[in-house]
Amino acid sequence: MSNLQRVTRDGIQPEVERPDPARVLAGDPVHTTWSIEERGNIYSGLWQSTPGKWTVSYAEWEYVYIHQGHSILTDTEGDETHLRAGDSYIIRPGYAGTWEVVETTLKDYVIIT
Repeated sequence: MSNLQRVTRDGIQPEVERPDPARVLAGDPVHTTWSIEERGNIYSGLWQSTPGKWTVSYAEWEYVYIHQGHSILTDTEGDETHLRAGDSYIIRPGYAGTWEVVETTLKDYVIIT
């Protein structure tokens, strides 16, 4: 294995799932994940979701880069953050609120637990 890894969906069997129905607030979001690396407490890959809205509560640290689509993260105080192609964010442990996919969204992610 090389110490250099390209971030791509090519050749990776995706996992397809839905959020826990108890967390879904709108729509029927379908999540597709292409896991590229799981090493100790670090996870990275690509994630895509179809439109819908669900509650989130982060215990982990996550870096995201949005390739396509439009999502809105709304914290428990009602502050909205729009995520669009070209945006990158860090979501820190303790973030809670909702994730709403307005247009199917594709992101890179790096998670540290």
